[in-house]
Amino acid sequence: MKAGKTSPPKPFLRFFRWFCHPKLRDSIEGDLMELYDERVKEFGKQKADTKFIGDVLFLFRPGIIKPTQGNNLNNYYMYKSYLIIAWRNLFKHKAFSAINILGLALGMTCSLLIMLWVMDEKSMDKFHGYDRSLYSVFERQYHDGKIEAAHNTPGLLAREMKLKFPEVKFAAGMGFNETSTFEANGKILNKEGNYAEEDFFFMFSYPLVQGTAANALKSPLDIAVSRKMAEDFFGSPELAIGKSIRYQNRKDLRVAAVFENVPATSSLTFEFIASYEVFLENNEWAKDWGNNGPSTFLVLNDGADVESFQNKIKGFVELYSKQENFKIELDVQPYSDIYLHSNFKNGELEGGRTQYVLLFKIVAVFILLIACINFMNLSTARSIKRAKEIGVRKVVGAIRGSLIRQFIGEALLIVFIAISFALLLVVFVLPVFNSITHKQIIFPVGSFSFWFNILALILATGVISGSYPAFYLSGFKPVGVLKGAIKFSGSAALFRKGLVIFQFVLSILLIIGTIVVSKQVGYLQSIHLGYDRQNLIYIPMEGDLPNKYDLLKEQALSTTGITDITRMSQNPTHIANSTGGVNWEGKDPSARLEFTQAAVGYDFTKTMNAQMAEGRDFSKDFASDSVGYIVNETALKLFNYKNPIGMPLTFWQKKGTIVGVIKDFHFTSLHTAIKPMVIRLGEKFDYGFALVRIETGKTKEALANLEKICKELNPKFPFTYQFSDQEYEKLYKSEQVVSKLANVFAVLGILISCLGLLGLAMFNSEQRMKEVSIRKVLGASMNSLFNLLSKELLWLVSISLLIASPLAWIAMNDWLKNYAYRIDISWWMFAAAGTLTITIALVTISFQTIKVLLENPVKNLKSE
Repeated sequence: MKAGKTSPPKPFLRFFRWFCHPKLRDSIEGDLMELYDERVKEFGKQKADTKFIGDVLFLFRPGIIKPTQGNNLNNYYMYKSYLIIAWRNLFKHKAFSAINILGLALGMTCSLLIMLWVMDEKSMDKFHGYDRSLYSVFERQYHDGKIEAAHNTPGLLAREMKLKFPEVKFAAGMGFNETSTFEANGKILNKEGNYAEEDFFFMFSYPLVQGTAANALKSPLDIAVSRKMAEDFFGSPELAIGKSIRYQNRKDLRVAAVFENVPATSSLTFEFIASYEVFLENNEWAKDWGNNGPSTFLVLNDGADVESFQNKIKGFVELYSKQENFKIELDVQPYSDIYLHSNFKNGELEGGRTQYVLLFKIVAVFILLIACINFMNLSTARSIKRAKEIGVRKVVGAIRGSLIRQFIGEALLIVFIAISFALLLVVFVLPVFNSITHKQIIFPVGSFSFWFNILALILATGVISGSYPAFYLSGFKPVGVLKGAIKFSGSAALFRKGLVIFQFVLSILLIIGTIVVSKQVGYLQSIHLGYDRQNLIYIPMEGDLPNKYDLLKEQALSTTGITDITRMSQNPTHIANSTGGVNWEGKDPSARLEFTQAAVGYDFTKTMNAQMAEGRDFSKDFASDSVGYIVNETALKLFNYKNPIGMPLTFWQKKGTIVGVIKDFHFTSLHTAIKPMVIRLGEKFDYGFALVRIETGKTKEALANLEKICKELNPKFPFTYQFSDQEYEKLYKSEQVVSKLANVFAVLGILISCLGLLGLAMFNSEQRMKEVSIRKVLGASMNSLFNLLSKELLWLVSISLLIASPLAWIAMNDWLKNYAYRIDISWWMFAAAGTLTITIALVTISFQTIKVLLENPVKNLKSE
């Protein structure tokens, strides 16, 4: 893709031209622009922009700044006076200052944590040297009137594309990330890793501490391991090079390279990279162009026209795999974009984790705005206390501009103190935040961009929060102020009320959003999947276990705590294999339908606690079950069989009959609807998982028995297992993180909002002090006075609820569209949010109102 000439950030270029001495401006600007162009070519626009900003800020110093007019000495003493007054006011009104600083500190802490999280999300996979030319290939499949897309490709695609397209500099196929067993130096350990072709370490910037990229995967028996894996088996990377390591107790591999441990900013996680030939040997199906599964990565040559390349590769797969009524197109996506932009809709990229990044950016802005509004309300609430100071300053000649600068300066001082506390809070809570978000974020002390963002945050927050009080306070009439007759316009009162409404609208949006997200996450965790995921574990069938499965089953069922055992070709929590090779009587010859498929052993439905709608499970009593099939209810709807049992079904050209119809069960994330499924008998397969049903309350005993049996039958492999319910929860990590963070931010949002409400209550109390005192003297009851002072504020909260409710419904209904199975947004969610908000607001208002009502009226009616 061809790009036009780039230019540096215009606001900073204008800032430079504004402050730079006219005699120096042209020569320095020329140097800056020349340096910027060089950096764009070397590092890209984003890094060049950051460095340009740094250069401009560095140049903002004596000797380069143009001279200012006026008496600098007088200006010095004036600003020193402003600082002293601001500092005195902080200590004079300690409670007011504490509330102000606390509100801003909490708001800025939330914003900083979210900023760090967003920076971390955006940094994922950006460290590769070929970042701008590294791509992942994905397929669009057109069938049955649908377009589906995924980054799964034929296993031989990478090497073929490198041969046929001159634009491709490097190419590598990559096999599934999986856990494998290794043995060396008397140690047997499980390690998670991948399989990749020879170009892998040329393409991806995983630094090699031993060996070279050219030799790391040169031979089919070569393997590259991480520093940690090298230390675990051999003591150090140096000692690992050239050593033999036993893979899956089947073959010996040679350690040809050691790479640095994979950084936290990599979406790929692995401790070894074995030769792609090992993957193809283990998975013969990957050599067939009609099958998909592996990933294909490309690095394009410098200057390659990506758009032209995309057009050239579209029909490439169809040259090798011609399937009737089934169209396949290839396309590419920048590799570093996949982490945030991974979802497809109708074959086009649409969303992904970027939706959560946007969501939390909005939350950060919401909370910061809430905190700024607090400052405005609290500052205006104290305006009467400073009225005489302003009047005297104006009488002795202070102009409005100097007063505005003074009050914005005071705001910046409070913001600076608040940000100092916020940074300390961030350092303190960062480990907890990392635990919640499953991150490894460190406080970026040496990051220029972070501190630049902090400076921008201080300035933005100071100006936003201090602007209205500055203009409001500086507008007092000195004559009226000194006479004690301060009147506030209707528009000023309306503006303050509008701020409170806006503040509570944001808070109520957070509360309703939290309720909906929490209920949806709870629904995902509690929904019945069509089988019982509790007390069900998966044991990988590796080593000798596939050949000794009958013995494993016999011995396990004879021990305490185990009730049933079966086997399955895949983890039942995430069955992704699909096929179009299913035929039946009456099928439209032009139709191409995709079916999820799996192989299972005997006692499958019994072990899973699944229900049969019709027919039966596979049984040893029926030899014909070797060509028998179980289908789910969704598949049956496609067949249009009224009496399906015994009806013909052909799977992968193997003719058989339907022996049972299993009730629909969820075998993948609830983001997608249940797909048609065909289950075949696979009692003798040499891969997959053993599924074990454990008796309730006897998990520890059952696991100990299983471990003993597996070690006797499979001594070269450590005993490993997975709990079904835990594997299911892993599908919704993002939702769980969002739910937890939403809870925290909603609580903080309403807390900060209540500080703002307290500010308005203080303001109203100040304004109506004499009125309340007169009413008390005339015999008004405490209840009537409480209603007088509180009803207006409660009306503001009620109006906020009316405004926020439809906005929340629209936003959350849009979010729930990501799930095929979801909760309904109910009226009680809005009622709960409203009740909670009004209750908290009433408690907040009561604190200040009761304080006013208890004051002696004589004190407020004394003549001044």
